[in-house]
Amino acid sequence: MVTRRLALGALAGLLSLSAIGCFRSSDWVTFRGDQGRGATSSAVYPPLGIKWKLRLQDNGKPLVAFNPPVIIGNTIFFGSADGNFYSLDLESGYMNWVYKTGGPINSVPSADARNVYFGSEDGNMYAVDQRTGKQAWAFPAGNPVRSSVVRYGDSILFTSDGGYTFVVSPDGVLRYQIPNPVWFYDTFQVYKDVIYFAPGPLSQPNSFGAYDLKSRAYLWILDTAQLNAYWYSFPALKGNDVYFATSTDTGGGAWQLVYYAYDRVTGALKWRYEDTSQWGETNGFDPDNLYTENLQLLDYMAPAVWRNLVIYASGDTVVRALRGRNGTPAWEHHFDLPTSSAPTVAGDRVYVGLRGDPTSADGPKPKLVCLSARNGRLLWQLDLDGSLLSAPVISGKWIVFGTDQSYFYVLEELY
Repeated sequence: MVTRRLALGALAGLLSLSAIGCFRSSDWVTFRGDQGRGATSSAVYPPLGIKWKLRLQDNGKPLVAFNPPVIIGNTIFFGSADGNFYSLDLESGYMNWVYKTGGPINSVPSADARNVYFGSEDGNMYAVDQRTGKQAWAFPAGNPVRSSVVRYGDSILFTSDGGYTFVVSPDGVLRYQIPNPVWFYDTFQVYKDVIYFAPGPLSQPNSFGAYDLKSRAYLWILDTAQLNAYWYSFPALKGNDVYFATSTDTGGGAWQLVYYAYDRVTGALKWRYEDTSQWGETNGFDPDNLYTENLQLLDYMAPAVWRNLVIYASGDTVVRALRGRNGTPAWEHHFDLPTSSAPTVAGDRVYVGLRGDPTSADGPKPKLVCLSARNGRLLWQLDLDGSLLSAPVISGKWIVFGTDQSYFYVLEELY
């Protein structure tokens, strides 16, 4: 399973995908897009302008998470650490409605033609009418819901921390549940009736696997003791391949970074590539603190897949592209500041966030950067108010994201 999760004191993780019809091709209703690839066919090219930016409720402290929104037509839906779930007009930034929960919202929402679905740290899963913002139902999960939410077929799937992965009907009635005694911050996707990845069975609680929703059985299980990592990223699928990454803070500013391809059907290892974190010219960050912050992001180390390349931003100062066939390096781009988000690919461009220098008011500011997916060349960059958290969502001519200073941005392609 991959995204992030806390396993009996060890940290790990995973991610999500949903299959929903009746949406326009430019809508973004699935975490990390089709098959979790972090890619869209929409191509956004300069010149770009800031359509609008909005500062949300702010308690004076930088946010550690700002998970990706859902975009349907001209409406943006997203949750925030202030406990509110927002509906904003994409064109104007006008606030359509706000729904207040009893705790911070650190789940990734999903939607269908009627409702938007999201979890809260107050221990509930919510369905809210997209048009009115009124609650359709609330499901008591017992523990905080800090997971991806998947609307798949006639079910909604989500996970509570150290509780269960729940499968409920669109009107909030429990169908069944899978025990989850270990994992926190669970994210996953569903493809062809299989969850990648589901918490392992009670006999192997520290494992995760491919779980068939129809037969309610594991197709294969991966014992995380073999990988010996703190973090397990959200997976992306392409053909019979499933790609994900792991990381471990080994101390002294060194992170062990490992990238994998497994056979989606059999669970057999196809390739493995290992590297160590790199830190460029900057010394303004404490790698141990930075590692802990990265584990708050549901899409930390989530891969983006473009053609035969699997592209990673791992929280250090390097963006890496590996060949999907064999895991050999295709290109790297080195920065002087750490990456702050997972990558998103639109057309043949890679978009990712960079952190600013925390030691100097006059130092480098946080940025959104754009690289060539073909060779990693830097194409352009934009200074931001705060570090971009979680991969930007790209819908039609817009790039949408939030920052750790509670700013919400909409960039627009200009003609």
